[in-house]
Amino acid sequence: MERIAYPKQVDWEAILARPTASYESLEPLVREVFDAVAQQGDSAVRAYTEKFDGVALDDLKVPSAAIEAAASQLSDELKQALAKAKRNIEAFHRAQQTDRVKLNTQEGVSCWQEKRPIEKVGLYIPGGSAPLFSTIIMLAIPAQIAGCQERILCTPPDQNGAVNPAILYAAQLCGITTVYRVGGIQAIAALTFGTSSIPKVYKIFGPGNQYVTVAKQLATQYQVAIDLPAGPSELLVAADDTANPHYVAADLLSQAEHGPDSQVVLVTTSSTLIDEVQEAVKEQLKKLSRREIAEKALQNSKAILMESDAEAIALINAYAPEHYIIMVKNEQAYVDGVQNAGSVFIGSYTPESAGDYASGTNHTLPTNGYARQYSGVNLDSFLKAITFQKISAQGLQELGPAIEVMAEAEGLGAHKNAVRVRLNDLI
Repeated sequence: MERIAYPKQVDWEAILARPTASYESLEPLVREVFDAVAQQGDSAVRAYTEKFDGVALDDLKVPSAAIEAAASQLSDELKQALAKAKRNIEAFHRAQQTDRVKLNTQEGVSCWQEKRPIEKVGLYIPGGSAPLFSTIIMLAIPAQIAGCQERILCTPPDQNGAVNPAILYAAQLCGITTVYRVGGIQAIAALTFGTSSIPKVYKIFGPGNQYVTVAKQLATQYQVAIDLPAGPSELLVAADDTANPHYVAADLLSQAEHGPDSQVVLVTTSSTLIDEVQEAVKEQLKKLSRREIAEKALQNSKAILMESDAEAIALINAYAPEHYIIMVKNEQAYVDGVQNAGSVFIGSYTPESAGDYASGTNHTLPTNGYARQYSGVNLDSFLKAITFQKISAQGLQELGPAIEVMAEAEGLGAHKNAVRVRLNDLI
């Protein structure tokens, strides 16, 4: 990790830059795949699956027999862990349900808001070196609670054309019985345009690599919404002399192992802690199965020494971390100071891994600084808020003149007339 001491605010933007490729450098390939899928459908999806994933597929759908057999391929311990995670995630997202909001804004004028599910959603589950079956329960559960009619799941196949049985079991556990073994750009394109095999959806959910992130952004140009820009994973830990350096090191490595383009950051007011954490990182790295990946991510990572808690909090908000762990003595000041973060983990016994898997919060979160303006995925992500209103004759007589004045002032005579013809009948 690069060590930076007392950076000036003018340098923060450069110091906090993510190790991501530019949109412009990735867009040509993404557009190429999108154009091909739009024109050629399944044949293009199969061609790019063979090119990118190294497997030729006749059928893009996972065979039902493979889904049925998935449970027998998992340990009882893993199935029990998934059941516990499902209970917590379901409970937390059910708690996010809200009642209809209704109000008479004045006599005879009734306004209300009701939420309706998005009918067709696409759930993208990353595969690659770490098949993220946990993402299924993070997306499929709120989609099911919301009442989304069609929940289309896409995930990359391995070089044998198979999908990890844990992904298939988690999908079945969450009420999804159809899974498409398609990943990357071609999966996002298929969900955007629809093919003979894969239905078109109205909104796409799920994290992915930089190409998937750009593909999701391109999908928005074709009347398809996305949950949020969710690219390579990142974590920031705020810690001081009271923190356990072994805990801090473990948390940093838990995100560094996601991928070589991940980034982890330590922000502290203690020079001694940086030394202790770096030593602990070296020791823990030796035991990791994904050591090489974590080492590459650490090359993009930083340990930043700040003069005060106030400056540390300001720098953290400027970074806007996807995951943010707080392990400091002055805990409440850091919690109260949160302005920009995807998800916050407070205290020595709250590892980020808890949110990734089983505590109940959602792990699909904004990265690359988008926590400044985006929330993480939640129940409302799968719903639309629709407003309704009903005005009585008396209500229009009271409200109508104000509408007429405003419409006339804007030069919109037809708007004014839509009120006037009704008021004339009420005279």
